[in-house]
Parts: sequence; structure tokens; C-alpha cells
Amino acid sequence: MTNPALRTRYLAESVATASPGQLLVMLYDRLVVDLTQAEDALRARDTATASTRLMHAQDIVSELRSSLDLSAWDGAAGLAQLYGFLFTRLIKANVANDADLVAECRAVVAPLRDAWREALLATRAATPEAALASRVG
Repeated sequence: MTNPALRTRYLAESVATASPGQLLVMLYDRLVVDLTQAEDALRARDTATASTRLMHAQDIVSELRSSLDLSAWDGAAGLAQLYGFLFTRLIKANVANDADLVAECRAVVAPLRDAWREALLATRAATPEAALASRVG
């Protein structure tokens, strides 16, 4: 199997076995990658690559918004509005080929990704399995 094929298989297996929290962090990780690549491409005047990355970023933001349970917690409505804002800014960045707009979006997304990752790690640490492992190990 070639390296790209192995990578694709590994990614598919990672997604298939991931918890909802892990999937959320994976989406945010990929969103940050797309935004970084789009910004770099725009600064290099590679609008085709930038457009592809920005459209993928829009797909991710749409998925994040559609999977958000507005009744799950008080902050969900605000997060939904933020996703709408990001989606609009990504469209504007793509139409205008504006690397600075992409950078603004990344500046919003990266801390969110970090917060979700920390929440996932804290949740894992609070599980009975983690408590047992800390006592045994």
C-alpha cells in the first residue's frame, strides 16, 4: 500500500472509531489546517488552491453548525451565531481573495479548537478508567 493510501485508511479508521468529542476536535483541527493553507495560498497568489481550501473550510463550518444541538447548553445559540459569522467571512474571503479575512477567521477558530481539545482531555481525565489508571500506575 502506498503512503497516501495508508494515510487515507488510517484517517478513515480514526474517524470511524472516534468519540463525538474526538470528531469535534478533528473537525476543528482540519478547519485550522484549511484556513492556514488558504491564507498561505492567497499570499502566494494561488487563488485556485485557496478557493479549494476555503470551500472545504465552509463545509466544515456548515457541519459544525448543523451538528450543534441548540438545546444542549446555554452557549449553543451564541456558538451557532459565530458559525454563521465565520461562514459569511469565509465566503467574503474567497470572493475577494482576502488573506487577512482568512487570518481573522483562523484567529477565532484556533482558540475554539484549543478549548474543545482541553475540554475533551478534561472529560477523559474524569472517567472512571482514568481514575483507576492513575491509582494503579
